[in-house]
Amino acid sequence: MINNVVLIGRLTRDPELRYTPSNVAVATFNLAVNRNFKGANGEREADFINCIMWRKQAENFANWVKKGALVGITGRIQTRSYDNQQGQRVYVTEVVAENFQTLEKKDNSANQSSMENQMPPSYGQGEPMDISDDDLPF
Repeated sequence: MINNVVLIGRLTRDPELRYTPSNVAVATFNLAVNRNFKGANGEREADFINCIMWRKQAENFANWVKKGALVGITGRIQTRSYDNQQGQRVYVTEVVAENFQTLEKKDNSANQSSMENQMPPSYGQGEPMDISDDDLPF
């Protein structure tokens, strides 16, 4: 069976980095991904996808990527459920991001050269994503 997700989009807010009681890093974020078609009003619509990332990847992601950044992620879809405070069962579907890559340079020219020297071009266990501008949905 295959459960593989590849997304390119922009962060809707800064990643939220937290730690579990056993000190495992976890980052949550929301990715806005444009659809390949325009809506009835003639404007391009987007899906807002909840994502989660774990361990060192989460720390790297939270340290390097901020709201509005264009990123590519690979991972898998996961569903889970829990009982809320009212005793109702809540179902959650999210993308568990395993690898990421920033897809544009930082725009602050004062820090740009020092940041580029410190920041590797991609993170994760795979090869960098080779994506042409024609494949971007926006």
